[in-house]
Amino acid sequence: MQPFDLVVRNVRVVRHDQAEPTALDIGVRDGRVAHLAPHIDTTEATTVVDGGGKLAFPGVVDAHQHWGIYHPLAQDTATESRACAQGGVTSAINYIRTGQYYLNRGGPYGEFFPEVRAATDDRSFVDYAFHVAPMTAEHIDEIPELVRDHGVTSFKIFMFYGGHGLHGRSADQSSFLMIPPDARYDYAHFEFVMRGVQAAREQFPELADEISLSLHCETAEIMSAYTRMVEQDGTLTGLAAYSASRPPHSEGLAVSIAAYLAHETGLPTINLLHLSSAKAVDAAIRMAQAFPHVDFRREVTIGHLLADIDTAYGLGGKVNPPLRPREDVEALWAHLLDGQLDWVVSDHACCRAEVKFGEPDDDIFVAKSGFGGAEYLLPGLISEGTKRGLSYARVAELTSWAPARRFGLATKGAIAEGLDADFCLVDAEHTWTVRADESLSAQDYTPFEGMELTARVTDTFLRGDQILRDGTVVGQPRGRYLSRPTRP
Repeated sequence: MQPFDLVVRNVRVVRHDQAEPTALDIGVRDGRVAHLAPHIDTTEATTVVDGGGKLAFPGVVDAHQHWGIYHPLAQDTATESRACAQGGVTSAINYIRTGQYYLNRGGPYGEFFPEVRAATDDRSFVDYAFHVAPMTAEHIDEIPELVRDHGVTSFKIFMFYGGHGLHGRSADQSSFLMIPPDARYDYAHFEFVMRGVQAAREQFPELADEISLSLHCETAEIMSAYTRMVEQDGTLTGLAAYSASRPPHSEGLAVSIAAYLAHETGLPTINLLHLSSAKAVDAAIRMAQAFPHVDFRREVTIGHLLADIDTAYGLGGKVNPPLRPREDVEALWAHLLDGQLDWVVSDHACCRAEVKFGEPDDDIFVAKSGFGGAEYLLPGLISEGTKRGLSYARVAELTSWAPARRFGLATKGAIAEGLDADFCLVDAEHTWTVRADESLSAQDYTPFEGMELTARVTDTFLRGDQILRDGTVVGQPRGRYLSRPTRP
């Protein structure tokens, strides 16, 4: 047998398909897992790392991030990929679109996407890819080109953007979206996006199962009316007011509309993003029963699992869809434990305090939406999930295997021979308190401030290269753009 580039000894390997972790050594050659065995001969190994009996989890495939939404894309790529490494995330799939924020421009993706690549290449500490949102009819026509030339196999619709702003009510969505004055971002456009994605599945039949459409499900008309009601009433403030202004039935209605449009257009690969409430998940389950031929996948964020409107640290917890009351958090956990949610993500969107908070700084409707959290995704899910009976195997499935398979990353998702040597070491008996000033993100606050977690990522490996050692990012950026699908 050829010598190994790296051997990580004395770890308990977590697999999504095995009930309990297994005591193994991990042998790595040419960036991939070459051998798994209880005792690997390290005589000729180039590098040997003693795992100290820690858990070895597959590198997290965080399928929902937003690099470049509030800060320059090149800057976010450098800083927020460090936060990824800190949390055991080795593959980050980012949502990108034209319009305000991101690159702050419109135009065709044939011109826009190369600029995205130029801003991110050679700057990331982890591997990365992009979901793309078709905002115009021209973008729909570009879907086959995005698949063929750029390896983009997943697309997105923001269902509320046509009549509601990113942070609240808006009367000028055309300027925000940077679309032509006669264009509309509405249900008809959503239908045509679905038809465009389905046409791409038919054009590339070998990729059909890996070409999918994700939807942010909230209803603009409901949110605009309820925002007005909440502001006029004035009883509620803070995160409670924001949750009431974007009520859960707005999610449920949008899920139902999205599902019927998927049925109408024949598009079977639908991802329902960051479901935040009992009503949203109930609608998603009802729609799956109504349209069994549609392969719905249901996503939840670590923020909606860890925090509620009372426990989140200040207005920094503003996000879309909102953090909810505790009963919704408990409902999400019940569905997760019942196997009715498919993966967990961070929805990481770095938003520094000077950007996040407006004037006055205590007005929830002025604050910007979104916050970082990739560094807390795996430790948070292990910490809270363990208390509730969530197995390590299920954590590995929710954070790595399931999103990797859905989004065309066949080289990722598990610690297995032949796959990329992406994994992290977790001390599952390390109790610590979340402090924003200990995060490697550029964000200087966190809604998780003061939360006590009981698991911590200590070391992270990307294709066999150690990128986090004892909690410190090491080396230079090694992340690669993931043109999908990737193949073993």
